Amino acid sequence: MPALPLPSAAEPAAPVECRPSRRRFLKRLGQGAAVAAGGAFLYTWRIEPHWVEVVRRPLPIVGLPPRLIGKRLVQVSDLHAGPIVDQRWLIGALERIAELQPDLLVVTGDFMTCDGDEEIPRAMEAVRALPAAPLGRLAILGNHDYGCKFRNHGVADRLHGALERAGVQVLANDVTRVGGLQIAGVEDFYSRRFDPERTLGQLSRDEPMLALCHNPDGADDPAWADYRGWILAGHTHGGQCKAPFFRPPLVPVRNKRYVAGEYDLAPGRQLYINRGLGYLHRVRFNARPEITVFTLAAA
Repeated sequence: MPALPLPSAAEPAAPVECRPSRRRFLKRLGQGAAVAAGGAFLYTWRIEPHWVEVVRRPLPIVGLPPRLIGKRLVQVSDLHAGPIVDQRWLIGALERIAELQPDLLVVTGDFMTCDGDEEIPRAMEAVRALPAAPLGRLAILGNHDYGCKFRNHGVADRLHGALERAGVQVLANDVTRVGGLQIAGVEDFYSRRFDPERTLGQLSRDEPMLALCHNPDGADDPAWADYRGWILAGHTHGGQCKAPFFRPPLVPVRNKRYVAGEYDLAPGRQLYINRGLGYLHRVRFNARPEITVFTLAAA
């Protein structure tokens, strides 16, 4: 049997690379970062803007009539029907509210995004997807419902009329009663019609009360000093993009503590801010679109 050849001393074996080079490590790190950034972008653009969260919580009200205890009040806000929000998705989201079996339905403003009244047909197409509610459907208008610069009252009036014809009662500095519960609705904070003093002056202090105010900044007006009850608001979209453990960088309010969820304003007065369904830019991160289901309870 022939002998196996021995390695020549003049031809050393090739070295084995045990650790990647610094250049290769940095290249892989950069590739991983690019993949992560692309995934995050796709999530904030394609997934979370249409990933609706149904938030369920009690709504304790002092003096609530026994016949209203346990009833469901469903709040939606900031539909922003128009050229930016996917209309088919918006209609589908509103249609699914029927599965929540609302007894009372409230919409806290910003039905559309518009320059004038050109988006009222699209807004009303979305509104017609809302289910019926035995105790009624109530609404207030938001700043975008007043057209460009939020001051066109003619646009707001035309939307108001269309909503009323569709069976949605619009509260414009008005108070209505639902089963013994007073519900007040103020016009938008940015409009020249914002008048909480007139609105709240119509409330009886001896009866249970609830209020609708699109922009939470409006709840800081001195007129609320004697109000005792919940204020339901929208407007902020929850900041739309919010890094964990940090405040969102852009929130369209003067009082920067108002982002989303519950706030104690004073003894006997609470604020709840809904994150809304629509968007002004199709991007959301850690601020999913929201439908809130309140169960009415005696405080």
